[in-house]
This record gives sequence, C-alpha cells and structure tokens, in this order.
Amino acid sequence: MIDFIEELKWRGMLHSMMPGTDELLKSGTTTAYLGIDPTADSLHIGHLCGIMMLRHLQRCGHKPLALIGGATGMIGDPSGKSAERNLLDEATLRHNQECIKKQLEHFLDFESDAPNKAELVNNYDWMKDFSFLNFVRDVGKHITVNYMMAKDSV
Repeated sequence: MIDFIEELKWRGMLHSMMPGTDELLKSGTTTAYLGIDPTADSLHIGHLCGIMMLRHLQRCGHKPLALIGGATGMIGDPSGKSAERNLLDEATLRHNQECIKKQLEHFLDFESDAPNKAELVNNYDWMKDFSFLNFVRDVGKHITVNYMMAKDSV
C-alpha cells in the first residue's frame, strides 16, 4: 500500500500537518472530505488541488467524500462582500451536483465494490428538515450574548 503522507511529500503537496495525522492514516482506513460549493455546474481550477488530494488519498486505500454544500449554497455568501451570490433553488443545485459528480468521476472511483469507493454527499439532505426554531432551540442555546457581542458580525 502507498503511504499517503510520503506521496504528498514527494509531490510537494504537504507543508505541515496536525500531530498524530501520520499515525491515524497508518492505523487503518481513514475518511476525508472535500467541500464543494454547488453554485455552478462545473468545477474550476481552484478545486484541482483538493480533488487531487482525494485522488491520492483513495489510491492509498483511504475513503474520499465529495461534500456538496447544497444547504449552505442556498444561504448566500456571509463574507460581507457587497455583491451577494445568487441564491439557487433545489432543482438547480441538484443539476449542478450531478454535473460536478460527472467531472469528479474522472478522478475518483465511485462505482467499484472497493471498501474505499468514493461517495458524494450533499449537506442539504440532512439540513433540509432542520428549521430555524430547531436551530435556535438545539444550537443557539449554547451561544451566549457575550460571545456574539465579541464578534464583528453575527
């Protein structure tokens, strides 16, 4: 089996890593993900490094996940930029997801019976039924007013 860390070092793709990463990767199959914004129906050059990392990860026996941000893609851009990104409906986001998967299939194995075959998941699938009231009740109760006041924006 190819050593993932050594492969990345050989390719000049590793600058630093968290302590314990090498041991974790050598202890068995590890799952890693790449988050992809589905606001377009095509990947771009900015995705290449992450996709290649997943490809090398899979070649080394680990499991790659391509995580489509369908729910977060419906929210818009909270960066404070003056131009907000277009908010897309579910049908457009699903179309973009399928186009992105077709491109990813050139790099990742989604179809084999291998235990480390790639998976494409969409955070919309588990966030779509999570309401604002559920969020405030279950998550918001852990965020104090003092914490929010210390932020530049909330």
